[in-house]
Amino acid sequence: MKKQKQTRRKAAQRSPAGTLAKPAASAGDRALQTQTAFAAAGSERVPGRAEAAALRFRTGAKTLEFRLAFAVFLAGIAAVVASLVVQHEYAFFELGYLFTLSIYDLVLALLGLSVCIGMAEMRRDIGLILAGFLGVLVPMLLAFDAVFQMILKSPLGEVLYLIAPAAVLSSGAVLWLPAWCRRFAAPVSAAVIALSLALFIGLDDFGIGIGAFATSAVLSALWFLLVPGLMLRPFRGVWLIIPARIIGSWLLVISIIETAALYAPPGEAPPPPTPSITDQEGTLMPLDPAVREGLADAPDLFGEAPPPDAASDDPLALPETGELPADRSPAARSVTPPAFP
Repeated sequence: MKKQKQTRRKAAQRSPAGTLAKPAASAGDRALQTQTAFAAAGSERVPGRAEAAALRFRTGAKTLEFRLAFAVFLAGIAAVVASLVVQHEYAFFELGYLFTLSIYDLVLALLGLSVCIGMAEMRRDIGLILAGFLGVLVPMLLAFDAVFQMILKSPLGEVLYLIAPAAVLSSGAVLWLPAWCRRFAAPVSAAVIALSLALFIGLDDFGIGIGAFATSAVLSALWFLLVPGLMLRPFRGVWLIIPARIIGSWLLVISIIETAALYAPPGEAPPPPTPSITDQEGTLMPLDPAVREGLADAPDLFGEAPPPDAASDDPLALPETGELPADRSPAARSVTPPAFP
């Protein structure tokens, strides 16, 4: 009996059905296998690190997955450039994806989560991230008014301004986790990012065209979430761990700076500008735009009263007493025309 059991175990180990399922090898792994095969075969010329990296890049760039993702990437860039360069009236659909692009902190969080998609070992992990993102975003947008009132009445309503920094923080922290833990933490981070994005989209309600605006904003968010990661997947490997942690560190620092800026007390307002300036001769000049631009001459002794003994050039000017002098009274003036010779 023992011999029969041992025979069955050996057969199960040798048979393909008894083997464990392994994730599909990436293009980088295939390039590494090629380099190992060169060395095992005793070839005279073993490719170095630079040649192995170039081989890895060429192999990944030839995959259909990379080509499709790169085509969608170029299409998104072309749409944004055309909307910003061509002079036209913006439609609500255009305003949607441009609005997502303007939320820079959530865009950074989506790009960090996209790196997690590029590092995912199985396609099921990508599905979990996508389910966590859309599972929160779509219901909130469909019933935003009711959900938002519930959020305001909950303790979360008092710290609603911290949702965006928390999304960036979660995206950066996920990149520091090991692969087995990142598989479960990435969908949670996707849900936090979706909650923040839903609040931004729902509160920016134009009253009309909200359907086209929200749909375009969601598609733009999916572009940031999926396209960079799908472009990165053919090149995934051990080399990606250090760059991912560097990106995660940047996101953590950005979230800390953003949170500190929210809690920082407002600075004192600068003092108002003085109402006058001084020219080269030390004369007080008014702060008039026409004077500064040279369109008008500044009056002399601006803001100062003339001395009391100064004679006025205007013969009709009244003195301070309001009475005309004897030489300026109407009776003193001759109305007789001058005699001609």
